Amino acid sequence: MVNYGSWWINLGGIFEVDKKKETLRELQKESAGENFWNVPERAERVMKRIDEIKGILKEWDVYKKEVKYLSELKELGEDPEVINEEVSKIEEKFKKFELKVILSRENDRRDAILSIHPGAGGTESCDWAEMLFRMYTRWIESKGYKYKIIDYQRGEEAGLKDVTIEVKGEYAYGYLKAERGIHRLVRISPFDSGRRRHTSFASVLTYPLVKDDVEIQLKGEDIVLETFKSSGPGGQHVNKANTAVRLIHKPTNIVVTCQSERSQLQNRRIAERILKSKIYQKKLEELKKEERKIEKKKKDIEWGHQIRSYVLYPYQKVKDHRTGLEMGNAKRVLDGDLDPFINAYLRSEIGKSEE
Repeated sequence: MVNYGSWWINLGGIFEVDKKKETLRELQKESAGENFWNVPERAERVMKRIDEIKGILKEWDVYKKEVKYLSELKELGEDPEVINEEVSKIEEKFKKFELKVILSRENDRRDAILSIHPGAGGTESCDWAEMLFRMYTRWIESKGYKYKIIDYQRGEEAGLKDVTIEVKGEYAYGYLKAERGIHRLVRISPFDSGRRRHTSFASVLTYPLVKDDVEIQLKGEDIVLETFKSSGPGGQHVNKANTAVRLIHKPTNIVVTCQSERSQLQNRRIAERILKSKIYQKKLEELKKEERKIEKKKKDIEWGHQIRSYVLYPYQKVKDHRTGLEMGNAKRVLDGDLDPFINAYLRSEIGKSEE
């Protein structure tokens, strides 16, 4: 229930209303410049950002006026039941607005690149990485998004050693950035004849997928191109020719592999786009003077660094260590019910600097 007075002022600070107004003034000043349209791609991004911020501030003012009006009615002695009913309506609308504010950062609307890597634990972790892959594809499908497997490397005995997928859908990156980190599994091992309990780890990395609206120059002398025979999950798309592509960006040591298409040219184009996305993410972090960069941010894939734990034995529970949110139905989560965890994390990040 709404607590009048400081409640609205506090939300204004959390949502950085003053900062958004200042950003809007700066962007409008830039758009009024004489040479603004000399770089059309940049100009279009600025104008789109101006519209987004204007929309958020306009909606904010509407809610602010509604809350002020209800406060005045309360002071005039209006029936509490009537006020509470109106407050409930505002709260319901405000939840949707809150999510819009949370996902209003520059890259949140973009498609995403998601990679899963097994950590310590051998076959156990490879199998855990495969379980995470299934969990995310279920979540992707539930959101109405589309995905494409860019690279898939099977584990020697079970599961996978590495997988990278492209996720297409509005706010795909905005949501999936909440999943970046180490995921821990505790269960009775299906690979242990002694039926002992095992702990496995896997890391999840996400990147905003950049397109032609972001200028990232790839110099030929900075790229090492390797080709090899492609293969897919379960032996799909096996090709006798060297159609799979691996690009190594020497200045950043970023490596991208693509084997989703049947031609080397198509795979190279996709790999270049993903490479640009990773370089773009790295540049964003440098510009914001982040101490942690994507590759270093992975941390050791081991005990103590996990963002979320999935316990299947001796009880069932999934706990997010960043927000404290817990769910007892682990199967439901592993079947793709991630929205409670994603939304809780995104709300906890309101007011913090963008990663």
